[in-house]
Formats: sequence, C-alpha cells, structure tokens
Amino acid sequence: MNHGTALLWKRRALSSLSTTRRGLPKEKMSENGMMSRAKVLTIDTMNPTVKKVEYAVRGPIVQRAVELERELSEGMKKPFAEVIKANIGDAHAMGQQPITFFRQVLALCSYPELLSDSTFPEDAKSRACRILNSCGGNSMGSYSPSQGIESVRQDVAHYIERRDGGVPCDPDNIYLTTGASDGIVTMLKLLVCGEGTMRTGVMISIPQYPLYSAALAELGAVQINYYLNEEKCWSLDIPELQRALDEARLYCNPRALCIINPGNPTGQVQSRECIEDVIRFAAKERLFLMADEVYQDNVYAEGCHFHSFKKVLFEMGPEYSETVELASFHSTSKCYMGECGFRGGYMEIINMDNDVKAQLTKLLSVRLCPPVPGQALMDLVVNPPQPGEPSYERFIKERTATLSTLAEKAKLTEQVLNTVQGISCNPVQGAMYSFPRITIPEKAIKEATEMGQLPDMFYCMKMLEETGICLVPGSGFGQKEGTYHFRMTILPPTDKLKILLNKVQEFHQKFTQQYS
Repeated sequence: MNHGTALLWKRRALSSLSTTRRGLPKEKMSENGMMSRAKVLTIDTMNPTVKKVEYAVRGPIVQRAVELERELSEGMKKPFAEVIKANIGDAHAMGQQPITFFRQVLALCSYPELLSDSTFPEDAKSRACRILNSCGGNSMGSYSPSQGIESVRQDVAHYIERRDGGVPCDPDNIYLTTGASDGIVTMLKLLVCGEGTMRTGVMISIPQYPLYSAALAELGAVQINYYLNEEKCWSLDIPELQRALDEARLYCNPRALCIINPGNPTGQVQSRECIEDVIRFAAKERLFLMADEVYQDNVYAEGCHFHSFKKVLFEMGPEYSETVELASFHSTSKCYMGECGFRGGYMEIINMDNDVKAQLTKLLSVRLCPPVPGQALMDLVVNPPQPGEPSYERFIKERTATLSTLAEKAKLTEQVLNTVQGISCNPVQGAMYSFPRITIPEKAIKEATEMGQLPDMFYCMKMLEETGICLVPGSGFGQKEGTYHFRMTILPPTDKLKILLNKVQEFHQKFTQQYS
C-alpha cells in the first residue's frame, strides 16, 4: 500500500469513528491531534431511575451548611459563630454519649488482647468471648453467614419474645441487616414487579422518611401517598388509607403498606387501636405490611406506649396471625443507643412464603453479610447487662439518663415553638424530631417562586444563611399542598437546643416582618 492510499484509509477511519452509531457518542480530534472519546456514562446515558432519587436529609441545605462551616474555619465573617445541624438523627454527632458497656465489649472484640486487662468488668469480657466464639477464626474480621451470626439471631428472637409478652419468635425468621435501611430496601426489592398498570404500588405515609420515596424511585415502583392527620397529632386514619388505595388501583397494583411507628418525621406514637385497624385493613386488602419500628424505645408523652405490630397481630388471633404477611425492622442507630455508624439492625419476617424466603436468603447472600461489628452491637442491644451483673447499674443509669433527657428536650421543643406566632408544633410523643407547621407570607412565596425554589426551601436556606441553623424543609418529606413545615431533630445538647430554638423564634419573627 503506497503512502497516498494509506492516508486515504486513515481519513476514512477517522471519519467513521466520529460518526454516531447505535446511540454511541461521537469521538473527536483534540487540538494536540489526539483522539478524545466522549464519556460512556453521562447524565443522559445513566440509569434514569437514579436521577429521580432525592434524599432531603442530606440535600442542598446540608451541603450549604458544610460550605458555611468551611468558610467559618477559614475566617470568613458570618452573622453567627457556628453552624448547628439539626437536620439528621445522628445522636453521637450531636453530643450524646455512647453506652459504656457497649463500647467496652466492642473494644474487647476488636482487640482481644484487652481481655487480660483488669479494668474491664467480667460481664463485658464474658460477652466479648461469647461473640468472638461465634465468629469465624474467633475474629470480627471474618465474614458471618449471610443471614447473620446464629447466636445473635437467637438473642434477637429471645428479645422479641420478652418484648412481646411471650409471643414465640423463630430465629430462622430473623435477618441481621446493615441498619434498618438495608432490610427495608431488600424487602422492597422482593415486592416490586410488573409493568404499566400492574406495576407494584407501595403505600407510604406523608410526611415520610425519604428513604422510602428514594428506594421506590430507584426501583421504579409506584409511590402511593396516604396523608397523616396533622390536626389530630399526625394520626393515621383508615378512611384515608382506603382513599389512597382505591385511587391507586386505577393506575398500579398496590401490594405493600409501610408504617413508621413511632413516626419520623412527625414524632407520633400509634395507639393499639390504630394498629389493630391497620392490620384489619391490610388483611382485607391483601397488603404486605412493613413496620418500621426503629424508635421503639423513644416514647415520651404521657399515656403513649409502644406496641409492636407483631405482638398486636398475634393477640388478634389466628385469623390474622396466620395470614397477614409482616416484616418489622429495628436498628442500633436510634433509641438510647444512637450508634449510627456501626450500621447494625435486624428484620423479622412473619408468614412469608417459603419459596420467597429462599429467594430472600439468596438476595442477601450477594452482599455476603452485614458488618460484623454492627451484628455484635445488635447482640448487646437485645441482650444488655442483667440484674446482678457488674455492669448492670451503670448501664441502667446511662440508659435512663439518655431517654429522660430526650423526653425533656421533646417537651422543650414543643413548648418553645408554640410560643412563636406563625409556628404550630404538635406534641413530640416519640422518636427524635418535631415537624412544625410554619406560615410563610405571600410575598415570600412569590419571591421563592421567582427564584425557582419551593417556599419552605427558601425559608430554611434563608434561616441557614442568617443564623447558622440547619433544618430540613418539609417538602423533602412530603406535606399537604398549601402547607409548609420544617423538620428538626431534638438531639442537640440542651444548651445548644435552647440556642437553636431561640434563633428559630427570632428568625421567624424577622422573616415575617420582612415579607409582610
């Protein structure tokens, strides 16, 4: 082949490479004569369901809060000295102290040489040895079975039996998970199927915890909204469930009903009567029940009590206990523990088809196992120090102090916010959050709209820039049209919580005056 022919073939090859075929991006010649190829993965070619995922708890407000913290550290002048984050239920980040016994056992499990250290109590050492003996090679660095360490699942089953007054619990129905979120998403994966009007619909409360809407968006499922009754302390009404279900059946196949009790972001605690009504509704409409119960120890209001869906289900008799399919979830991240970073949790399944159960085990085996330190921590949560053991008194003292402080802060939050004209806050009966309604002047709504922002996002962003207080707009959780809210956690230390509430009070008054 002579030089001219070779040059012709080279030009044809370059021309061919720069032509788009089958949707592939064009390749271009860069200035230095090198061939540059467009990205294979772009915003236009990525999975479209991922682009629909939103998670307000760590959304734009929080990203700006991080920027403000950096700017303050670099010496930039702001109208505030620090950023106070009240956007997420991260207890230890807010200053809550860990339970001593839990950390002692985890330290011993992580570094077994400490077992010879006389400063550790004997019950902590014996608990660490029991956990290590259940691990491959007596090390937390080994994989566990996909369903979780067998001895831990047995302890979880015994805990559930004690909690529910003797209702039997089979360890084989317990799956240890990477926090409750892992179990929730896994169950949704099993439930979602179909196309078009037969696509799976999942009923979630509004307001809701954004994990649910995000997971449903990612899975391409249909989100069915049912609204909690704000006027009745965020109660759950069966007629509203029926309305949402009947309307949804026109465009999807409703298959599951998700309940968060105690509530996030709304802080309500459901009555036993309400839970019975929900179970009857699920049975009548043939819905799979998912009970998110991660705040089960966080109940503060007088007259309120936590009732597990499983206990109520079994006390309603065989008509329900042998037919209603239920998955319930718990976590080490909330309650008095607040150990978010260890990512420990479990789910219990009731009345699941055996063939589906085998598929669940297969699906979980793909991720090998949940973090073993999280499993160890879950074991300590469900099997804490017992009366007569060396660590018992200290454990009870720390646990009681943490929950008592949270109860005080829940009451303080409600009281202060309700003194502000234009803010109304329902009682924080449980969990770790308040979800007050705010009145936003029409002038502010108009300005927000002109800026392309939702009014409550505009409000919260303005509060952050002027006060350093980081809250999450109610639109990130869902709310009735025409109403506006924000979610704030009650977790900051009492002195900082008082500062936060005072700043919210001052800001709202100033904001209202500015836009009146």
